[in-house]
Amino acid sequence: MEKVLFEELDVQQAKPFKEQLLKWIGNKQRFAHEIVSSFPPQYNKYFEPFLGSGAVLATLQPRNAIGSDVFSPLIEIWTTLKDDPELLKKWYADRWKQAHGEQKKEGYEKIKASYNSNPNGADFLFLTRSCYGGVVRFRKNDGYMSTPCGPHEPMHPDKFAQRVDHWHERTINTEFKNIDYKEAMRQAQKGDLVYCDPPYHHSQAILYGGQAFRLEELFEEIKACKERGVFVALSIDGTKKSGEEVCDLPIPEGLFEEEIFVNVGRSMLKRFQMEGKTLQNEVVSDRLLLTYKI
Repeated sequence: MEKVLFEELDVQQAKPFKEQLLKWIGNKQRFAHEIVSSFPPQYNKYFEPFLGSGAVLATLQPRNAIGSDVFSPLIEIWTTLKDDPELLKKWYADRWKQAHGEQKKEGYEKIKASYNSNPNGADFLFLTRSCYGGVVRFRKNDGYMSTPCGPHEPMHPDKFAQRVDHWHERTINTEFKNIDYKEAMRQAQKGDLVYCDPPYHHSQAILYGGQAFRLEELFEEIKACKERGVFVALSIDGTKKSGEEVCDLPIPEGLFEEEIFVNVGRSMLKRFQMEGKTLQNEVVSDRLLLTYKI
């Protein structure tokens, strides 16, 4: 009798989930359900090695998952969400009160200075929700977070607390790890699913983690996963300038079996860079590459 591959069966069932926990460049929240709809209908463990905002993970709500990232303040946030959601609420509420106890910009700068002197999840949590355009960027030479305060009012702590409760439920079966994507992907075995959302070549060179990332090395890891029977889905640069130009990337021939374009609207990063100018010609698409047929 043939051995059953999917010993820990998981089936993708996803509806749109619009409640962001973190503001994050490249956040897939609005169309994460479309990405999930392209996942295999059956798989064992789910891996997300470039966790970022966690939008796809939370939309999927996997029953057995590892979410990881090399950026330790980010993983501190996710680990606290799972293990002590009340502490996560307190982190945010304390800093919201601090920022509102004085001029908003001055309060923000004090929290940013606290983070830059000692990078930590508590400060970083508030900064992601209050920085300009949600674009978290760092100086390349020293890792200093340089994004100024945004003009918007950060979410009230009561509303944020509700989101923490929702996200806690959606990620309760995930183990969070502060590891490099290569280490995470090498843990995946036959029948597992890996979703990769790495820094984008054409748009995220100034953003967190982007300076040290090499796409060619990721392709090598994807190839190794495919050879082991691991399903891999990769979000990567698709089109820019209203879909007029397909981003030219060194994609190895034969590595992927399917290519799907997902309309992601207007670029958050461009909104930051263009300082309020029209974004009519800045509509972009993500490219979703799959090592399997759907």
